[in-house]
Amino acid sequence: MRSMEFKMERPGLLKEGDRVTVTEGLLPSNYYYTIDPALAMSGNYPFRERLLAREGKVVGVVENPRGFYVTVEFED
Repeated sequence: MRSMEFKMERPGLLKEGDRVTVTEGLLPSNYYYTIDPALAMSGNYPFRERLLAREGKVVGVVENPRGFYVTVEFED
């Protein structure tokens, strides 16, 4: 299992237990991932940490002073 954190801009878009799919984006030296349809976005990951799975399960949603963060587990 692999866990990744995504930044969500508004509350209530995702909840614990939701099944999600992600889209991979490519930058010159990193990958980033977006929960479809543009619900939340990951940070940048170097090529060696590329995510192979495209479906996962939301295991947590946390609000802190910086915003809403979603943790997703993937079978990678």
